[in-house]
Amino acid sequence: MPFNYKPLFKLLIDKDMSKEDLRKTISTSSRTITKMNKGEYVALEVLDRICSALRAPIQNVIEHEPAASAEADEPDAGREGKEQAHD
Repeated sequence: MPFNYKPLFKLLIDKDMSKEDLRKTISTSSRTITKMNKGEYVALEVLDRICSALRAPIQNVIEHEPAASAEADEPDAGREGKEQAHD
């Protein structure tokens, strides 16, 4: 999955808070925490509750990891090399 929850886990360490503490604070199931540990999808509602409870912006909770193939699909990818070849 192109998203991960590493920023959240770092934030929990900074706040000296366990994942179980978070689970109880946002009133969610242990399955939701397990899904986040595995980098799986969780509902936006859950992310909203996390942001609200921790008073943190979304970028402190989740980050996007673009797939390697997505970089190759970008229109400007490899353009510099082509332009240099024509010089």
